[in-house]
Amino acid sequence: LLDGCGVFAARMAECERALGPFVDWSLTEVVRGVSGVSSVDRVDVVQPVLWAVMVSLASVWRAYGVVPVAVVGHSQGEVAAAVVAGALSLEDGARVVALRSRVLRGLTGRGGMLYVPLPPVEAERRIGGWKGRLSVAAVNGPSSVTVSGDPEALDGLHARLADEGVLCWRVPGVDFAGHSPQIGEIREDLLTLLSGIAPRPSRVPFCSTVTGGLLDTTALDATYWYRNLRTTVRFAEAVRSLLNTGHRAFVEISTHPTLTYGTELSTAGSDAEPHGDIAVIGTLRRDEGGPGRMLLSLGEAYTAGLPVDWAAALKGTGARRCELPTYAFQRRRYWLDAPPQAAAPADAARRGVRHPLLGAVVDLPGADTVFTGRLSVARHPWLADHAVADTVLLPGVAFLEMAAHAGRRLGSELVEELTLAAPLTLPSGDAAALGVQLRLTVGPADTAGRRTVAFHSRPDDPGAEGEWTRHASGFLAPRPA
Repeated sequence: LLDGCGVFAARMAECERALGPFVDWSLTEVVRGVSGVSSVDRVDVVQPVLWAVMVSLASVWRAYGVVPVAVVGHSQGEVAAAVVAGALSLEDGARVVALRSRVLRGLTGRGGMLYVPLPPVEAERRIGGWKGRLSVAAVNGPSSVTVSGDPEALDGLHARLADEGVLCWRVPGVDFAGHSPQIGEIREDLLTLLSGIAPRPSRVPFCSTVTGGLLDTTALDATYWYRNLRTTVRFAEAVRSLLNTGHRAFVEISTHPTLTYGTELSTAGSDAEPHGDIAVIGTLRRDEGGPGRMLLSLGEAYTAGLPVDWAAALKGTGARRCELPTYAFQRRRYWLDAPPQAAAPADAARRGVRHPLLGAVVDLPGADTVFTGRLSVARHPWLADHAVADTVLLPGVAFLEMAAHAGRRLGSELVEELTLAAPLTLPSGDAAALGVQLRLTVGPADTAGRRTVAFHSRPDDPGAEGEWTRHASGFLAPRPA
């Protein structure tokens, strides 16, 4: 974007000038990865850089017609949100993010953060054994929190949750305990350094993740930015507050959409959910930071109903808008439609399965249950999206989902173990009409309710009986209470 988008480059240059009095490195050189410049692994580098990128991306969205009617920021993202809303000048925003991150360097190496996919109440209960050493740093969604604290306590919590089967992980690049009592050590320094900022009434409503609702931005003084760093990030509450006041489209302005998942979770269960009218959109993605990704995000916003100014977005690209035909698309097929086959006597034992890959299920007397299906790129064209070296492979997650589907029907909905043994390849190109026969076999339940599960396939060739290939096997079990 620095090379291909003039609006982004110009705003980044303004951010670089605003950061100049507070940092000893070049914003442009850090973003371009120039050899020998300061590392983004340092908190006093990465936070100002992310701030500048977010502020600049907001200018791009605005230039292309997508103007914010409210803003919300997560932790340090509130500094960018305050600038975008007009509550802080660009210079004051640079002062807050640069000086605050500089003070944080004194805490580095003494803490960390752990992502935990649990409801806040459950997370609070789990960290009770480390009272004073662990805190819920952020509530990102109804079942998504971040815990912060000292490294030893985080390791202990991580091990305990792993034993319970809860998939959690350390937040990379964070080696201090933000939003925890540890931040109290830098309170006085922070209040002194930020005493000169001058917050003002914002042009755009500002929804605070410190209070969980709309806030008069004249309160965004030094004390507020200390609270922003010290207290729990109430992101999910802020999103629900915006939903309750009629907001239906959320654009995450960042280098990677880390908050879209929490935002989507926070919209679930709202009164708007049945209408399906809530859109959550990202901007850039990891390793996709150019104009192409920006245009794709604009396209996603446009299909969600946001007013994209395509004339501005496509200016200088050589692209142009085209009118669609005024008549329905004409399609002509030359393939013969085969008549439906008469039911075979063996079909009497089969029942239908409402599943895109599995066609029927057969219960064998006192033994296995067999789910059957026929897979082909012609029948399931979306399977062609998963290819390696031009070979279409059934994704591993498809085996997992089918095993879970079979388990739910049989009362053993927990996929306890699934080992992939061999890839399942599908003919493509001219042979796309050909496919494979799939068999998912589930064994009878043992005394504990556990069942074996296995996947086999062979070419779907009526003229030959090929060998069956085993692709995966494992165990299903009843879900624990």
